[in-house]
Amino acid sequence: MDIHYNIAGFQILITDSEATAVRRIPGFESFEVGTRHPAFKIRLMSEAAAAIASQTASLLLYTLETEEIISRLERLVDGSLRLTLTSTEGGEPLLLHHRSGSDECLVAGSTKIHLLRFALWTAFGLLTAGQAIAIHASTIVCEDRAVAFLGESGTGKSTHTRLWQQYISGSTLLNDDSPILRMNGSTPMIYGSPWSGKTPCYRAEGFPLVGIVRLRQAPHNAMRQLGAFEAIGALLPSCPPALMKEEELSRRVCDTMSQVLARVPVYHLECLPDEAAARLSYQTVWKR
Repeated sequence: MDIHYNIAGFQILITDSEATAVRRIPGFESFEVGTRHPAFKIRLMSEAAAAIASQTASLLLYTLETEEIISRLERLVDGSLRLTLTSTEGGEPLLLHHRSGSDECLVAGSTKIHLLRFALWTAFGLLTAGQAIAIHASTIVCEDRAVAFLGESGTGKSTHTRLWQQYISGSTLLNDDSPILRMNGSTPMIYGSPWSGKTPCYRAEGFPLVGIVRLRQAPHNAMRQLGAFEAIGALLPSCPPALMKEEELSRRVCDTMSQVLARVPVYHLECLPDEAAARLSYQTVWKR
């Protein structure tokens, strides 16, 4: 079966024997479209798991445990990449295979929703590397423009964007976990995505990005604009680890990031979880 999606302007075809499993994942329905000419293809074939698993690895790029998933990224002897995802609860793994430069990813094995969601997020990043970045951020829209708030889990990104919605008139949430950052000509844009963490916010829309803010909890509210090198250091930790651990993918991500950072100011916000912090960030980014 073939199912077509438009995510951040990219036409993506989900196909083969397990394609309908994607419809069980909350959020994807907002991005489903009619038949299109796809730029990228993700093949879901449970029967291909053994073939992917049997290929010999030449280099372990990283292992990571996050959100009840253990992920292991390897470069295979033929130069392609294999991502193995295993639930911390155990059970059958899910495998992703991608060949550099290919417009296709193969996903096979388990169809557990949380593993499949993570695999599709990684596949999107691999396929669009050099054109887009799915960043870890909570993103607010105000006056038809967007600002992305960065920070490690638990630093208050979601709290801060809730404060905007409460105190800054006209503010709405675009995405609370993994919006898509890309250039549209000379304009930096940020898009909603099917990946929004624990907050169900799945908007198939995009807006000009006018600011990026890295948060840090503090006993006071203070905000400053970062210089070029600090800005890179602020954004890099929010990029997908699968892309930053491989040399060519990392180069592509940095190319996109450089184009965005040349046009979008980056700030550091030390803040309390209060109205004054939201108003400070609004006034600073909107220069009011």
